[in-house]
Amino acid sequence: MNTNITDIFFDLDHTLWDFDKNSEMAFDRIFKTKYQEIVTQDFIKEYIPINQECWRLYQNDKITHQELRYNRLKFSFDALNYAISEENILEIANDYIEFLTDNNYLFDGAIEVLDYLKPKYKLHIITNGFAHVQEKKINNASLGGYFSTITNSELAGVKKPNSIIFDYALNLANTSKENSIMIGDDFEADVNGALNAGLDAIFFNEKKIDVSKNYKQINHLLELKKYL
Repeated sequence: MNTNITDIFFDLDHTLWDFDKNSEMAFDRIFKTKYQEIVTQDFIKEYIPINQECWRLYQNDKITHQELRYNRLKFSFDALNYAISEENILEIANDYIEFLTDNNYLFDGAIEVLDYLKPKYKLHIITNGFAHVQEKKINNASLGGYFSTITNSELAGVKKPNSIIFDYALNLANTSKENSIMIGDDFEADVNGALNAGLDAIFFNEKKIDVSKNYKQINHLLELKKYL
């Protein structure tokens, strides 16, 4: 246990906010209304890895925000061999963003662990998500009261794993690297990003990916009590 820690930085999507579950519900609403022939589970099976790859490219500045929103849908429909117009893809992309924040499932233990940590530490968010969407997620899921600061990549001008976003978040939180720790599900963006920026990090390894024992990791959010 690191007794120097005063500030904890959380990723939002896939760490506290259950992106995959909320995402599936948003798509199910769209398909049941306008595309009844699409089986939501079949689409999601293709979408999840495609979305992850598109986000990886976006984090590394290989594609734009608009390309991310379009490509993840286009490639998913292509994988299903489902013919759909560009106009309809753009319409789905807009509906998806609108509906996504209507669902606010959190990972098991999220509220319990935040209640446990809040009296002991200052809590913060660092997210690569889009500001207006992330703000709605945080508010609709009643998470706002837990966090002193929220840093998103639009504010910082760069995305995790770029060390500048961590420096921006530390400055906003008025704290130091030595007293801070990052918790997130993305090994490249959250864990290595934080470590390379000089912060400690804990990998939320919910999918139980094989990583070195040298890294602090948890499979369930309540396991944070072992470290904090």
